[in-house]
Amino acid sequence: MIPVNVKVLDRPGPPDGPLEVKGVTAEKCYLHWNHPSHDGGAGISHYIIEKRETSRLSWTVVEPKIQAISYKITKLLPGNEYIFRVTAVNKYGVGEPLESEAVVARNPFTTPSAPSTPEVGAITKDSMVLSWERPNDNGGAEIEGYVLEKRDKDGIRWTKCNKKRLNDLRFRCTGLTEGHSYEFRVSAENAAGVGKPSAPTPYIKACDATYPPGPPNNPKVTDHSSTTVSLSWSRPIYDGGAQITGYIIEMKEATDDEWIICTPHTGIQATNYTVKKLKENAEYNFRISAVNCEGVGEHVDLPCSVIAAEKLEAPEIELDCDLRKMVNVRASATLRLFVTTRGKPEPEVRWSKADGTLNERAQIEVTSSYTMLVIENVDRFDTGKYVLTLENLSGSKSAFINVRVLDSPSAPTNLEVKDVKRNSVSLSWEPPLIDGGAKISHYIVEKREQKRMAFTSVCTNSVNELGVGLPASTDQVKVSEPPLPPGKIVVVDITRHAVTLSWEKPDHDGGSKITNYIVEMQPKGDDKWTMCSEVKALEATIDGLTTGEEYSFRVTAVNDKGRSDAKPLATPVVVRDITMEPIINLLFTTYSVKAGDDLKIDVPFRGRPQPEVCWKKDGHMLKQTTRVNVLNSKTSSKIVIKDATKEDVGKYVITLTNSVGTKSAEISVIILDKPGPPSNIKVDEVSADFISLSWDPPTYDGGCQINNYVVEKRDTTTTTWQIVSATVARTSIKVSRLTQGTEYQFRIAAENRYGKSPAIDSAPVVAQYPFEPPGPPTKLHVVHATKTGMLVVWGKPASDGGSPVIGYHIESKDQSSILWTKVNRGLVTENQFKMTGMEEGLLYQFRVYAENIAGIGPCTRASDPVAARDPCEAPHNLRVTNITRNSVSLYWERPEYVGSAKITGYIVERQELPNGRWLKCNFTNIQDTYFDVTGLTEDVRYDFRVIAKNSAEQLSAPSESTGPVTVKDDVDPPTIILEDKFRQLVVIKAGEIIRVDAEITGRPLPVVSWSKDGKEIEAKARCEITSTNFTTTLIVKDAIRRDSGQYVLTLAEDPQFLPSPPAKPRIIDSTKTTVTLSWNKPLFDGGAPVTGYRVEYRRTLDDEWIVGVQNTKNTEFTVVGLSPGAEYVFVVKSINKIGVSEPSPESDKQVAKEREEEPTFDVSNEMRKTLIVKDGSSFTMKVPFKGKPIPSVTWAKADVDLRVRAVIDTTDTFTSITLEKATRNDSGKYTVTLSNVAGTSSLTLTVRVLDSPGQYIFFLQKNQVHHQNWV
Repeated sequence: MIPVNVKVLDRPGPPDGPLEVKGVTAEKCYLHWNHPSHDGGAGISHYIIEKRETSRLSWTVVEPKIQAISYKITKLLPGNEYIFRVTAVNKYGVGEPLESEAVVARNPFTTPSAPSTPEVGAITKDSMVLSWERPNDNGGAEIEGYVLEKRDKDGIRWTKCNKKRLNDLRFRCTGLTEGHSYEFRVSAENAAGVGKPSAPTPYIKACDATYPPGPPNNPKVTDHSSTTVSLSWSRPIYDGGAQITGYIIEMKEATDDEWIICTPHTGIQATNYTVKKLKENAEYNFRISAVNCEGVGEHVDLPCSVIAAEKLEAPEIELDCDLRKMVNVRASATLRLFVTTRGKPEPEVRWSKADGTLNERAQIEVTSSYTMLVIENVDRFDTGKYVLTLENLSGSKSAFINVRVLDSPSAPTNLEVKDVKRNSVSLSWEPPLIDGGAKISHYIVEKREQKRMAFTSVCTNSVNELGVGLPASTDQVKVSEPPLPPGKIVVVDITRHAVTLSWEKPDHDGGSKITNYIVEMQPKGDDKWTMCSEVKALEATIDGLTTGEEYSFRVTAVNDKGRSDAKPLATPVVVRDITMEPIINLLFTTYSVKAGDDLKIDVPFRGRPQPEVCWKKDGHMLKQTTRVNVLNSKTSSKIVIKDATKEDVGKYVITLTNSVGTKSAEISVIILDKPGPPSNIKVDEVSADFISLSWDPPTYDGGCQINNYVVEKRDTTTTTWQIVSATVARTSIKVSRLTQGTEYQFRIAAENRYGKSPAIDSAPVVAQYPFEPPGPPTKLHVVHATKTGMLVVWGKPASDGGSPVIGYHIESKDQSSILWTKVNRGLVTENQFKMTGMEEGLLYQFRVYAENIAGIGPCTRASDPVAARDPCEAPHNLRVTNITRNSVSLYWERPEYVGSAKITGYIVERQELPNGRWLKCNFTNIQDTYFDVTGLTEDVRYDFRVIAKNSAEQLSAPSESTGPVTVKDDVDPPTIILEDKFRQLVVIKAGEIIRVDAEITGRPLPVVSWSKDGKEIEAKARCEITSTNFTTTLIVKDAIRRDSGQYVLTLAEDPQFLPSPPAKPRIIDSTKTTVTLSWNKPLFDGGAPVTGYRVEYRRTLDDEWIVGVQNTKNTEFTVVGLSPGAEYVFVVKSINKIGVSEPSPESDKQVAKEREEEPTFDVSNEMRKTLIVKDGSSFTMKVPFKGKPIPSVTWAKADVDLRVRAVIDTTDTFTSITLEKATRNDSGKYTVTLSNVAGTSSLTLTVRVLDSPGQYIFFLQKNQVHHQNWV
């Protein structure tokens, strides 16, 4: 092989990208690019830099001639979005531009945060000195200065204190008005502007300096106890020229040297203070200082130390002169005895009454300085001597007060009946113990019959001048006789050892109350009656009887006059056990009671033997509480419920059980009360002006029917409830007249005749349609475009928001514009719209909104830009010219009509039958009308089509497809079709053109050769041979005599072979799951171009090869999906249209793991030289590097923090440093260090900044004068 080097002289290509935009601020940015890969055969003379705003179409030249590959762009408009492009220029012309991404001109930093609140010092009548701390956050840029503001207390506006920007953290504010109060605040400023102000200072009065005050006067101890000491003092004579703002008290134990502040550090306002939490019996010293705005003044010491101990004083009672006399109080009035007391410690106070106990109504109040006894509504019994006793550690003290209550006398005593006769009674009594404070004048005697309630005036009452006293009564005095015998006697119960009897009262009690009954018994065969029981009730149980014996019984009634005749039991009783199943005699099955009232349920029962009683409520054992009690007797069970509530509602079941059987009865208890709240509020329907609600009735109806429901509403922004309806009979309502978009809350209460229940609140509900605006339409695209109109089509939204879509709105705009324009007047009901009146050549975009009854939804994304041009037609006459086992050759004809734009290329697509998708076959532009589709699978059926593309980037409709094509080697013998005239002798005049046309066929495509008289014809000046896949033409110009002869057209097969395999593949990279290979092209292509490569791999422990990629056109490939830590080998096969080659030699063994490479610098010797920069200019040093994993990068320069001074930009493959406005201080060595797990590498770059010399300093020692000369 002989290589041939070809050099084409042309304009340069675009600069190598990307075009990087760095250091963007609101007004400037920096551009960086690389030299073009193709310089057009000549050196790059310079570059042209242009910019444009994204809202404009025109480009503006920024710099017409720059030789560097970086540039600083200034004078940008803050907030505007820009695109930049750079074009290389050589002596042959201007090349293609390289464009950047869109960049918004804005600062990468923000305004700083607020500084600290200024501190005020050095106050005079017209100035103050303020200082502050830097802000915590500088916003990403250096603080350039501060703005200090002040505001007069009488004003409302803030005014600046400084005319120039402040660079210091301290400033003296002058020009203040004496006596006025000011507040101050400060703001920091950086390149982004002035930040937020600090919190303002308190108001400070502008006045001349003051001094600390003098010591307070007259300090003294006013009181002390075991843990406290109370102090007092007076104001200092000298206040230091400023108002006293407080006092500070300090203390120390007498044995200590350290003083401790007792008060708050700001001091106290009062001139007295109690120091607490002292140690009992400890000795303390105290001192007091005054405080003004200048600080703490001189202190004054307490004259002597103080011991924290209780102050002892014997109790003292101070009786008012009125209390030393008899205290007279009228009955029903209030007695108040107020006595002043003293004593340390505080004495214990006791009130008592000398001649009796103190009235329970007496109220005693005790404080440290007095005690008071109060008795309201006094009566005669409150008369007497009241004793007050005080007692503490120092002793005790007593005093008495005489009280007389002016009232009627008490009852006479010892009223007795001396003699009772049939017509008279003799009485006697003694005077009352209490005369009511006045002499007894006479007595009143009264009487009444037993059956009457009123007395007549024959009874005993004492009387004085204040009224009639309390009466004294005798017991009943009667004339009576023994009663009649008891009534009918019945046997209530019989057991093996006892008999229970009951009887009725006598018909007459003999004029005196029956006191008791005597029961007697007589065993059968015995003549003697024996008393066996004496009771007051009408029932008795006789125990201790003998089982099986027969007994007779009789009962006698007794009063105070004697016994009645005995009443016998009708028949004798045999003593034995009687059994009987329990019987329940329910009085009522349902009990109703009003809430708060008491409920009693009495259930009588019988049963032998005595049954056990069990109560249950709603299936659970009834729990007895202080409110619910069960009382059982032998014949009944009673439930007593106090203060009934709705918790007592339910089914109560009483169960009686004995050995004979079990009996149960159910009782319903209803508590009449207001109902419980409704439940389960549901929002059935929501619209823009009404909401329908429904709810469940209360689980507890209050024991009666629900009359109605009360429905209220409120706007959630207020707390005021409004009644919607108070007479809702059903459990649903439609609330109308609502405001659309307002959020409401509802509450509902039930009401019966006993009241209204608590309300239940609904969740907040917004009055709006129950559906949302629809989502954006789908699949928006332009299906047809001409130079005057376009047909836009879209799909229905994925969500209609719950309401059918009623129409659509369409907007359009020129691609270079930012303004969208509505193009439809009314709603568009169909899913397409034809827009007319377009300007030819412009690119248009569209977006669509859907609308339903709830409103207009969001718009679609903007459609792809489509040019207003007439479309080109599809290619035609597509046919297959050749088929092999892995390729198909196609041929077609250009579209007949191409519109206003030229055809720039074609796209070939294939579809694998029967169910495959259409896939693109070419990845580069096809400008010819034929194409070989390669990489197909043998024996698979395909379909093919072609699409034309014009200069407006428009695509035509697909051509008609070829129909099914089976990919396999198809051999047709070569054939030649000639016109009949060429099969005869052809006569041509000298000087004319000999032209022979022939159609040829054959698969694979045959090799065409022309010969004359046995010799192959070669293309010369007069001879021209033109061949295609289907035709061949021989042209001989200016025919001469020797051109006569026999011309032979020969078609022969093209001998082709499989390609040779590539060389051994190389491993160039690896990760845990991938390995990247690289290989060279094969030495022999088999006579046909190599169309691709197949990569296969296997584990070193396995024999099976796995295909990593079926066909790749590159000579580099990354195999993915490997197992971490596994060892693999790889081979590569070449592919041409004949087939796949033998595999290459196996690669070196490679483990799937992260590859580690020590970091290295990829710099030229030119970069290692000293970089010379002029003073004031900017420079950038860009250093490429390599390393795995990607190394970390640090830049360093002695005594300089490059993160602040420079702009450092680092990517995966290079790092750069940019310095603006270079000075002599930027000269020196810059060290860049790379570091990763594989190692560390450093590179030192030298920079020299050309500047004027520094200052020259000369010191003259003799005169101690410093001379400085500047050059």
